[in-house]
Amino acid sequence: MRILAATALLLLAGTAANAGTLTLYTSQSAEIAQQTVDAFQAKYPDVKVEWTRNGTSQLMNVLQAEIAAGDIRPDVLLVADTINLGQLKKDGRLLAYPEAKVGAYDKATYDKDMMFFGTKIISTGIAYNTASAKPIDSWNALLDEANRNQIAVPSPLYSGAALNHLHTVIHVPAIGWDFYTGLAKLDIAPEGGNGPALKAVASGIAKYGLIADADVIRAKAAGSPVDLIFPKEGVSFITEPAAILSSAKNPADAKLFIDFLLSKEGQEMVVKQGNMPLDPTLTPPAGFPKLTDIKLLPMDADAAVATDADVRAKFTATFGG
Repeated sequence: MRILAATALLLLAGTAANAGTLTLYTSQSAEIAQQTVDAFQAKYPDVKVEWTRNGTSQLMNVLQAEIAAGDIRPDVLLVADTINLGQLKKDGRLLAYPEAKVGAYDKATYDKDMMFFGTKIISTGIAYNTASAKPIDSWNALLDEANRNQIAVPSPLYSGAALNHLHTVIHVPAIGWDFYTGLAKLDIAPEGGNGPALKAVASGIAKYGLIADADVIRAKAAGSPVDLIFPKEGVSFITEPAAILSSAKNPADAKLFIDFLLSKEGQEMVVKQGNMPLDPTLTPPAGFPKLTDIKLLPMDADAAVATDADVRAKFTATFGG
């Protein structure tokens, strides 16, 4: 596991009261995580940030091992989805922060009990290789014999976005579990996260992929032969929420980090990183549609937490795991 520490010299005693070390676990890519940490430290140079990145499910496995060992290291989590954070909330592992500066943000983007907070909007659509595949308008259009072994699907057992997508679409009558059964019949083997799936589509190994919007839009802008479809049935979405652990050793700086992510400055960073901001006053990055032009599929986070074990088990059984 890669741990990168953003270095900053602590000032002598008598300076900022919040000076210290903040430990962050994140599922952001290494490049984006470094940008996030650098931007935070530019504003708070007295706070040293040590961070670890991995897929959300892998981070949760590490965290659960730390809980079992009585040695919980992170102060803050910045991960892909609300399901894992909802489970931690249920287990009493998150710290409420009622003073978080959510402003006028949509209440659907943060926990009603103020224990985790969305930082952006990332939808999952259908990516396709523009040289080898044609655009389609429906999730179910993927379930064609011509696409056997040709669809890259991140695993919800690894990727938080994929887990959120699974919990969302299985409750949409036009999609449901039948969609995943159809993928299995085409010998599709979900694995890894969005990065490998995008590489598979961009390289032509796969014709289509279930991939987060920003990854595809950035790749297209860089000249990769990929494009993105927002199917007519709608798209799942995550907010890449952040939360403070109830066991945090540095809750003061953890709150600074949450407020930074929610601030205008933090939201401008989201746009620069190529994602859709929560702040409705900011213009989305080039290549993104207006939110009014796509259909966002809701997800009941509490229900997802309650049924997660059964859903994971059915997913594993569907693909012969």
